[in-house]
Amino acid sequence: MVKKSFESPTRRSFLIGATATLGTPAIAQYTPNDPLRPAPEAEPAVRRNISSFRAKSWKPYFSNTRNGAILVDTTSRALHYWSDDQSIYKLYPSSVPLTEELTRLGRTSVIRKVEGPSWSPTPSMKKRNPEWPDYIPPGPDNPLGTHALYLSWKYYRIHGTHDTRKIGRRSSNGCIGLYNEHISELFSMAKVGTQVLLI
Repeated sequence: MVKKSFESPTRRSFLIGATATLGTPAIAQYTPNDPLRPAPEAEPAVRRNISSFRAKSWKPYFSNTRNGAILVDTTSRALHYWSDDQSIYKLYPSSVPLTEELTRLGRTSVIRKVEGPSWSPTPSMKKRNPEWPDYIPPGPDNPLGTHALYLSWKYYRIHGTHDTRKIGRRSSNGCIGLYNEHISELFSMAKVGTQVLLI
């Protein structure tokens, strides 16, 4: 009788292999020397309350939903959208500005929609980060992601991001960021003239 050289894997060898695979670090989403995608900074410990990320009614915030309405809640880090006829309601997790000084609150509106936006740092961003490039064309390295809704406030946008670690965090220089699939959906529903309120 010829002995087989192949042995079927045992439960123990399978578990050892699986543990080794799970212990292998995943490829990081950032490049250590990329100033536009630095490692996220640790936030101070806060009490997490999932109930703060919940559906809202438009009525306390808008007198009507003409042209649609967008509410950005910077505390719960969520964006709410209601269509003109209120038949559509969407709730998206968002990124918010890094500091109170960079956060602008109040009423504005969508004045322009751009698919595949280009990006240039504002003068104040360039002053704070002189190493940043002056211009980034549309594409995977663009900080505005795949779509952008330009607001009536100069330099302010609701836009996508390729850096998904930013969503749900204080991570922007003033704009509101969404996952690219979410901004794509919002982009298809929002109009030039859609009301926007940041609270």
